[in-house]
Amino acid sequence: MISKCVDSFSPGPDRLTWRHWKIIVKNDACLFNIINITDVCINLRHWPRYFKVSTTVVIPKPNKSSYDNLKAFCSIVLLNTLGKLIEKVIAERLQFTVVSNNFIHLSQLRGLKFKSTADTGITLTYIVRSGWAKGKATSSLAFDIFQFFPSLNHCFLVLILEKASLDPKIVSFFSNYLTQRSTKYLWNNFLSPPFEVNVRVEQGSALFLILSSLYFSLLLFILENRFKNLNILISILSFVDNGLFIV
Repeated sequence: MISKCVDSFSPGPDRLTWRHWKIIVKNDACLFNIINITDVCINLRHWPRYFKVSTTVVIPKPNKSSYDNLKAFCSIVLLNTLGKLIEKVIAERLQFTVVSNNFIHLSQLRGLKFKSTADTGITLTYIVRSGWAKGKATSSLAFDIFQFFPSLNHCFLVLILEKASLDPKIVSFFSNYLTQRSTKYLWNNFLSPPFEVNVRVEQGSALFLILSSLYFSLLLFILENRFKNLNILISILSFVDNGLFIV
């Protein structure tokens, strides 16, 4: 699971890198304990405060003519690496469950198992060629949801997890997982005091893509039903915070 994790990635507050954890999990007892921590967290419906702290690094975007507005900067969230490892285990299980119960819309192609950039190209090519076979042209409209990941509402996300027919203890776990989170902002050599984080899914987390996909999935189902009711033949390809409408 962590063999493809890049050793040079910046560590979180615990200062442990993936290189360290690749050595640690070679020990079967250590690996078993990590899996056991995952099960205990789920069963106790609790995510330790140690894993809820992060450092948000503010980075200037390259080649900007001016850096006097927020759009000229981006940020990365650094979490404790052990928490990220446990999140990888939870993400695998969660994705299997929501795909099995068909809660993930079929048009969602990013960050999911057995779906890749190649699948996107094949799907788009198929739609275009199907149109050609009928003597029709294909048009597409790209969309990008600005500030999607930093704006996700935690309360609404918990409601979506309930609607996904997950075990109540899983929903309770995420209710705790999403609360009492804090981050410190690092800008050059300046490190801020901790600030509470009550919205967003952290893009440094292994869970951010599957949780974001779940968040967006309901909208895709609603759009699909609206298009059908209006007899509008529109295909959608979604990459979580951006995608294509295809006619």
